[in-house]
Amino acid sequence: MAKTRIALVQMRSGTEPGRNLDAAEAAIRQAAREGAVLVATPEVTNLVQKDARALFETLRAPDEDEAVKRLSALAAELKIDVLAGSLALKGTDGRAVNRSMLFGPDGALKAHYDKIHMFDVALGQGEVWSESTNYAPGSRAVLTEAAGIRLGLTICYDVRFAYLYRALAMAGAVAITVPSAFTRPTGKAHWEVLLRARAIETGSFILAPAQGGHHADGRNTWGRSMVVGPWGEIIGVLDHDEPGILYADIDPDEALDARRRIPALKGGREFTGP
Repeated sequence: MAKTRIALVQMRSGTEPGRNLDAAEAAIRQAAREGAVLVATPEVTNLVQKDARALFETLRAPDEDEAVKRLSALAAELKIDVLAGSLALKGTDGRAVNRSMLFGPDGALKAHYDKIHMFDVALGQGEVWSESTNYAPGSRAVLTEAAGIRLGLTICYDVRFAYLYRALAMAGAVAITVPSAFTRPTGKAHWEVLLRARAIETGSFILAPAQGGHHADGRNTWGRSMVVGPWGEIIGVLDHDEPGILYADIDPDEALDARRRIPALKGGREFTGP
C-alpha cells in the first residue's frame, strides 16, 4: 500500500480559546500545504485551564463550541481528515468532557471518543491532579477510519492501560492516536517508553501529538510529539517543547507485517489466579 502523509501539531494552548484555535488552524493549514491528509492536534487543543471556575465559565456544549465549528469547516475546506486530539467541552452531568473528535474531508464528524482513564495522581512535591473532579470519564472504546487508515482513539493517561490498546488492535486498528498534555515529571520518565511499549505490544503505529512548555494557567507540559512504528522504532519526534509540526509517511501494511512476524495479538491465553 502507498504511504500516507500524516502530521502531528504540537501546541502550547492557553486560557483563551480563540487564540488557541488560531494557532491550531495555522498549523493545520501549513500541514495540508505540505501534503498531509490526516492532521492531529494535542489534548485540550482549545483550552488549558486548571482553575475550575474559569474553566466552567469558558466551556461550551459541543453543538455551541467554536472549536468544533471551526475545525469541522477547516477539514471540509482543506478536504482532509482533522483529528481534534481533544477538546474540553461542557458535559451533561455538571462536569466537562475531554473529547477527541475526528472530522472528515466533508466536514462531518466521523467519530468521537471521551477519555476513559482520568488523571487522578499524586506525583510528590505537592503536585496533585484530580481530573475526575471536573471531567466525566468516558466508557466506550472507539475505532474509526481516517485517510484510509483504521484508527483507534485514545487520550493521554489512557496510554498507561495496555488492555485498551490491545482491544483496539484486536478490533482492527493499525494506528492509535495518543494526543496528550503530559506533565514534565511523567513525560521525562515515561513518555517515550510508554509510547514505544504500546506500539510493540500491539504492532501498531502510535501517533502522539503533545502540548509543550509553560502554559498561561501555570502548568508545564513535556512536548516531544512522536510517531512510533509498529516495530517500536521512533519514526519521528519533535525533541523540544516548542510549538511545531511533525510529519511522517506511514504504510498501514507495515503494521500487518509486524503482527505476522510476532503474532502476539493471536497468542493470548486464558489463565487463572493469582
